[in-house]
Amino acid sequence: MQLNLTPPTPLEYFSALVQNDEDIPLLEAAACIAQDEYPDLDVQQVLGDVDQLLARLKRRIPADAAPLHRLRLLNQYFFRDLSFGGNINDYCDPDNSYLNVVLRTRRGIQISLAVLWMELAQGLGLPARGVCFPGHFMVKVNLPKGQVVIDPFTGQSLSREELAERLEPYTRRSGLVDEYEVPLALYLQAAPARDIIARMLRNLKEIHRAQEDWMRLIAVQDRLVILLPDAWGEYRDRGLAHAEQGHSSMAVYDLETYLVHAQDALDIDMIAERVAQLRKISN
Repeated sequence: MQLNLTPPTPLEYFSALVQNDEDIPLLEAAACIAQDEYPDLDVQQVLGDVDQLLARLKRRIPADAAPLHRLRLLNQYFFRDLSFGGNINDYCDPDNSYLNVVLRTRRGIQISLAVLWMELAQGLGLPARGVCFPGHFMVKVNLPKGQVVIDPFTGQSLSREELAERLEPYTRRSGLVDEYEVPLALYLQAAPARDIIARMLRNLKEIHRAQEDWMRLIAVQDRLVILLPDAWGEYRDRGLAHAEQGHSSMAVYDLETYLVHAQDALDIDMIAERVAQLRKISN
């Protein structure tokens, strides 16, 4: 019997990581996103670098340290000693989403910093989870005496009042006020790994779309379609990017997939017209 020793493509590798909700390795899946921009990236090296940071941190922490003490030492190490923080000078740089770069520069956006911070926290036995807070990704840890919510951009612990203040512009814009107001706790629910990866990819998606970088946008959309196979809007957006690149047949395939599955969408007529135009071009 002949063994197939061909290494998986980056997309095949990503697909294998995100197959099952129960065991998505968040750090590894997040790290491999960077292979689109850095095709020679060794993802295992990125994981090894994080393991080294954790090993150094563990040497600083007494074995009998209480959870709150561990959390304080983690924050001291991550935000002060290592100087991880938000890239306020170039927030929209795609490199802020690539963990290999964030580890080198110590600068990122909330969600990339959160993924690294959570890996260290969980390595210390702290039950850290990500929170898809509107407009600003957060992390939280449930401790014996209560819940701590942290802004991974700055390392600041946020009170209920501060969280409510940050939430107010979103709730007003969405009409979720007065009798439609939603309890704060609903915005602080733990995010599954799949949602975190999707949010990372959609951050990149918005950057590439704003820059009309269709090639990079298609690469992101390929991952979103794998990650969220029933999110038909991602097929539409990939199809529109293919159309911009002149890939008429691939654009038609994606847009027709959208039309079949998203029959109640408001843009059905517009997309159907676009398909008709693309068919004329490809014929």
